[in-house]
Amino acid sequence: MTEPIRHSWTDIRDRIHARLLDRTYRPGDKLPRDEDIAQDLGCARSTVQRAMRDLADAGLVERKRKGGTTVRADPVTRATLDVPITRAEVEALGSVYGYHLLLRDLAVTPPAIAATLALRKPAEMLHVEALHLADQRPYILEDRWISLETSPEILGVDLAMESANEWLVRNKPYSRCDLRLYAIEANARTALQLDTPVGAALLVIERTTWINEAPITTVRSVTKPGYQMLTQI
Repeated sequence: MTEPIRHSWTDIRDRIHARLLDRTYRPGDKLPRDEDIAQDLGCARSTVQRAMRDLADAGLVERKRKGGTTVRADPVTRATLDVPITRAEVEALGSVYGYHLLLRDLAVTPPAIAATLALRKPAEMLHVEALHLADQRPYILEDRWISLETSPEILGVDLAMESANEWLVRNKPYSRCDLRLYAIEANARTALQLDTPVGAALLVIERTTWINEAPITTVRSVTKPGYQMLTQI
């Protein structure tokens, strides 16, 4: 007896997505029930549900409890953001990576940081400042606060040897990321740290990650002059 073919949820997602693209399912259409799609495509209902969640996360369909699934009339384009490991970013450029830990201290969050993290009141967190290098030249200046409620293990990490950036990316998956980009002119202190003239135009990347409603970390990264950031959508 031949065993039934087992489809992965990504296979089912791609097949449903193809039906959206060829207008089998048109904008505004209500899709068949998950059970009916599962029977049609020869897979488990749970596989269809997982595929539909991914399509909903991508902004292509809208799912309502007891209301079924509808093709969005105005699909939302959403970018997938991967927080980069700075060491890997530097090495991908063909440069030699370097790193200096400038500050590691337990401190109470100042008001601006507490507001960024949506804290009801200031809290003690790990404050880290670090300088990432490319070919022995300043690359990114990092000012970071790390929650000890969601990342207590960070206290046991030797941050002089491994950057908080790399440890967090590898060990603390997030469910939400807030990203803010803006430009500044280098003041005297930043110019000295990045070895650049006072008044130079610098890109600032502010990133805050969360696990559900709890913050993991917020970081302000000031990049060297000429830094470029690429995001694929």
